[in-house]
Amino acid sequence: MDLHLTAGTEEPPWVDVADCTLPTAERPLRLAEFDELFTDSLRSIERTSDSVVRLKLAGDADLARRTQALADAESTCCSFFTFTVTPLNDQDVACDASVPAAYTEVLDGLVSRAEAALGGVS
Repeated sequence: MDLHLTAGTEEPPWVDVADCTLPTAERPLRLAEFDELFTDSLRSIERTSDSVVRLKLAGDADLARRTQALADAESTCCSFFTFTVTPLNDQDVACDASVPAAYTEVLDGLVSRAEAALGGVS
């Protein structure tokens, strides 16, 4: 896998260039969408296995829809991702992200991004 694990505006840290169909010019925008979601709404990270993570988010009544839209967009360009978005109540959402075993480094990148938004605390 040709992973770009750099921070900044170049590539999202979980992008595998060979397997991501998102145009290069749109990748910083997608990264910004994840950063905004994590910064505004992420409350906890639970790594349940090497290939699965549960992100718990809190926000307004539109959070589940926004999270699902981002998850759908990401799994469209990176088909190895599976996202399950579950509303827990009117304002809390669980987002489970999973990948096949061959893509755990990609999930590691997503988790690292989420941890950075929480200040390194999961």
